[in-house]
Amino acid sequence: MGRIFCVMGKSASGKDTIYNKILQDDSLHLSRIIPYTTRPIRDGETDGADYNFCTEDDVKRLTDEGRIIELREYNTVYGVWKYFTVNDENIDLERRDYLTVGTLESYIKIRDYFGKDKVLPIYIEVEDGDRLIRAIHREKQQQVPKYEEMCRRFLADAADFSEDKLTNAGIEHRFVNADMDTVIREISDYIRCCSHHTV
Repeated sequence: MGRIFCVMGKSASGKDTIYNKILQDDSLHLSRIIPYTTRPIRDGETDGADYNFCTEDDVKRLTDEGRIIELREYNTVYGVWKYFTVNDENIDLERRDYLTVGTLESYIKIRDYFGKDKVLPIYIEVEDGDRLIRAIHREKQQQVPKYEEMCRRFLADAADFSEDKLTNAGIEHRFVNADMDTVIREISDYIRCCSHHTV
């Protein structure tokens, strides 16, 4: 039986870097769950590789089939764009292990869909002061820094990843990202220990 490992953490915790580095480790035999979206494809993107691009009719069909695991909607200047995870033919828990990155809410929905024994959380933690310094430094590198949005995200994370919510979600272990190489080694060891891949 395969497992789905869900990487999550507050903004500027390093979760995206950790996700990409671990996914590149061939010895872990991890597959990526490709998300779905209704937004238009962008230059340089490949359908079925970056995202599965689809229409509202596709969303309705997948909903009717009970295959949408979790869905988020964003109101943009171009209309409502949806991002979602689908239980499609690319997810084969009989044969493979998977790595995905998302929010605490998306982890809970994926866990409830497939079952606690098949979906394991990887929660990345960084001390708030260090995380704020990292966020400011990262924003400062942007051509047009958006400090107001950075602060909004920082405060929203405090609510989205509150201790109560982490406890209710059953998040018991935290991977502290004080050093990138160390935390990647710790997470890789954890995945090897929990993995049931047969490929």
